Amino acid sequence: MDAGTLLLPLMALDRIRRQLAEDCLVHRYEIGRAAREGLPGREGFFSACTFWLVEAMAGAGQAEEAQLLFEKMLSFANHLGLYAEEIGSKGELLGNFPQALTHLALVSAAYKLDHVLDEGTYGRR
Repeated sequence: MDAGTLLLPLMALDRIRRQLAEDCLVHRYEIGRAAREGLPGREGFFSACTFWLVEAMAGAGQAEEAQLLFEKMLSFANHLGLYAEEIGSKGELLGNFPQALTHLALVSAAYKLDHVLDEGTYGRR
């Protein structure tokens, strides 16, 4: 164990955003470079990953940018506020629907973001 591992979350955030993200949407892994799951077709953006990214960014002191990503991601819910497992490149809902893992990630990200914005480095209300 090395205390330098404490820097991993910050370095990983930048790399994830460079290699896996397009705007507010995030892939689970690099398409074409990860082990194949044996499923036909292409992967969409994994909805829960965006909310995980928002939560990680909020915890890393990037709350204002995390809030912007969070708000963009809210626009991909259907008219009832529900999310599919994946989002296609044109914004279409793909995969399992509704996706409980995504909704849990949304609640967790909202909680973390709210906490950081209310009591974190961006001032106390």
